[in-house]
Amino acid sequence: MTVLVLSPLYPDDALGGLAVVREPREDVEAILTMPAFPVTGDDMDALPGLRVVATGTIGYDHIDVDAAAARGVWVCNVPDYCVEEVADHTLALLLALTRGVVALDRDVRAGRWDPRAAGPLRTLARLRVGIVGHGRIGGAVARRLAALGCEVLVNDVRDVGVPRVALDELLARADVVTLHVPLTRETDSLIGPMEIASIKSGALLINTSRGRVVELDPLVRALREGHLGGAALDVLPEEPPPEVPQLPNLIVTPHAAWHSAEAERKAIADAVEAVRTALRGERPSTAVPETWETRA
Repeated sequence: MTVLVLSPLYPDDALGGLAVVREPREDVEAILTMPAFPVTGDDMDALPGLRVVATGTIGYDHIDVDAAAARGVWVCNVPDYCVEEVADHTLALLLALTRGVVALDRDVRAGRWDPRAAGPLRTLARLRVGIVGHGRIGGAVARRLAALGCEVLVNDVRDVGVPRVALDELLARADVVTLHVPLTRETDSLIGPMEIASIKSGALLINTSRGRVVELDPLVRALREGHLGGAALDVLPEEPPPEVPQLPNLIVTPHAAWHSAEAERKAIADAVEAVRTALRGERPSTAVPETWETRA
């Protein structure tokens, strides 16, 4: 039972009992990957015995799921890790924007001492926050915001058990828009020029989901022209980016929202366990819906 491990993020001590290889071979039955190592249909064709592809992430847009389903290959993710971490990071970015934390720090380090250097500051209480995507992470963000006195609007394509509003209504009404959707055909460029133009003037935008959910160029224009009050991005369309826009009202963190030692351990352990389960001939509990019928 040979496992092709594409990413060095999987430590040897997590792979005990598996026949690990680092290059493709015809006897490979499983792949362990990460977003930096995409898996395509052609890659699967080169591995005739492939049974499962597992990634230690929530998102799995770096794996050709349609190709996997067509070839009878399970695709597995780790849907329930880093929920609290990403929710905390989202809240940290929101506080940094509303209280001007990053802008004030930059100003002090430049040798000035001006409490108004970040422009008008806001409080969270009574802010109307629009959450796009009310899954595990979006729900955790909503609970935090409600506890802090925010009004919460929710947009989701599914019935998520809370009142929902249309995306255009959310964009027009919210003081803050925060994104928590997976990257799919439907969410690629979900927030483009028209959507950015329709966001309430002076509002804030936060993205801790996937970089390609937001079109970067129109976002930067809206920040420069003052249509948006600020933005905070943990993800970008290209990572690492060739250049980071230098704007006083833009905060960028390096796709770090997911990270804690505990989250990293769980991501690795659950992906490896999915491979072990598949190699026993059982359907992994974390197989993504698109491949649920695989090898039924």
